[in-house]
Amino acid sequence: MKINPEVKKALEEGRPVVALESTIISHGMPYPRNVQTALSVEKTVRDNGAVPATMGIIDGEPIIGMTPAMIEEFGKRKGIAKVSKRDLPIVIAEKKWGATTVSATILMAKAAGIEVFVTGGIGGVHRGAEATMDVSRDLYEIGENPITVVCAGCKAILDIDKTLEVLETQGVTVMSYQEKGFANFYCRDSGKPVDVVFNSPKEAAEIIKARRDFGLSGGILISNPVPEKYALSHEYIDHIIDAAVKECDDKGIKGKDITPFLLARIAEVTGGKSLDTNIALVLNNAKLGAQIAVEYAALKKESKL
Repeated sequence: MKINPEVKKALEEGRPVVALESTIISHGMPYPRNVQTALSVEKTVRDNGAVPATMGIIDGEPIIGMTPAMIEEFGKRKGIAKVSKRDLPIVIAEKKWGATTVSATILMAKAAGIEVFVTGGIGGVHRGAEATMDVSRDLYEIGENPITVVCAGCKAILDIDKTLEVLETQGVTVMSYQEKGFANFYCRDSGKPVDVVFNSPKEAAEIIKARRDFGLSGGILISNPVPEKYALSHEYIDHIIDAAVKECDDKGIKGKDITPFLLARIAEVTGGKSLDTNIALVLNNAKLGAQIAVEYAALKKESKL
């Protein structure tokens, strides 16, 4: 791995670092808005006291903390591979460019020693998974690795009930920020219960530290609802998603091609409203994730005094 000197120094000094994925740049939205969003997310992390570390693979080399120039190239370059755990050895060996998904970013964050990772929404159990067995690797990576993932729930195209069941089986602690229900990506609340509700970044950091101190394996998932100003109604977005899922089935789109197709279709039908919401929730997650990382770093420092 190649670790950005700023990120490396922060880790060595015990300062807060926040991991960020790169699929949102290459597969999440069009250029130049993808680059603008990625840089805004990094700025939000900095403004809240932490160091951003955007992950990616360039010419087969995993990068922990991409530079603005790298992010710009990621946004413009065509044909960048979408990289999950199974794809990592191929992209590295063949010296390709790769955008890290949630699962790949978690693995790189763990290797670098970063606790907090911010994303938009995690992957999960797809609708109809009882027939297709389509379950995202994201859930298992969160269950197996000591990383705290801050998200706005799972992507809206997924089955929330089944996703939460898998997380429970994996022993993942699911926390919600100031809302009783699990966040529902474009909407604020799915109505599905979580393990605990916390009201401040410090409370979250204390739970994270307790899990680490007790030596429990695996991660923590933090659900952070989209700001009310940008939230879409359940009725509005569910109708669009149902139609897009049917279109996906009719066209035979499967596997990792489903999510980008559906998100693109939803953005098209909503006239860009879903994209505005997506950007708002990522920035909101970056703010909370950085604040939690700051509190966690402070708790770790105090325990060493």
